[in-house]
Amino acid sequence: MASRLLTERMVLRRLTAADAANLLSLDGDPQVMRFLGSIRSLAEIRGEVLPPMMSCHLRYPGFGYWAAQTHGDGAFVGWFGLRPVTPTAEAMVHWPDAHGHPEVAELGYRLRRGRWRQGYATEGAKALISWGFTSLGTREVVATTMAVNLASRRVLEKSGLSLVRTVHVDWPDPLEGTEQGEVEYRLLRADWAQPA
Repeated sequence: MASRLLTERMVLRRLTAADAANLLSLDGDPQVMRFLGSIRSLAEIRGEVLPPMMSCHLRYPGFGYWAAQTHGDGAFVGWFGLRPVTPTAEAMVHWPDAHGHPEVAELGYRLRRGRWRQGYATEGAKALISWGFTSLGTREVVATTMAVNLASRRVLEKSGLSLVRTVHVDWPDPLEGTEQGEVEYRLLRADWAQPA
């Protein structure tokens, strides 16, 4: 079970309770949360956000959520996650956690605004895809984002995932752009171009 993964520019380490302030720098930024929902307080992060993220590693060894820090100075970049899910006919955003041996994993990430457009999201996403396929026996990696979130869509495409469908979800408090739907991306291990 990997508690740390290394990429060219980052160390990915398991999230801990000490990361609450780091997550606040993400979830407290309205631009970071533009396609995700309302900003969060430190109390919400400590009580509602961090506990399920940290427990994912325990429930699914090798999977979970990692804090990303730069090599050298250890500056917080954001987080990356690989959560085992059970596919259903519903939109991906509603897929439950996996039961039994996980074969499908949902890729997720969130980066500080100061690290956008520098390739960190693609670098971390590719690292988790590789980890899932080579070390965890994952058969498929999936991801979803709002159709209007063009930056995240580019990251998914650069990471090898392909658009499979657009779905419309009836959100109780829809964000601007929701009317264009949620896009779902997938990558099968059989179609993955393994790095040289």
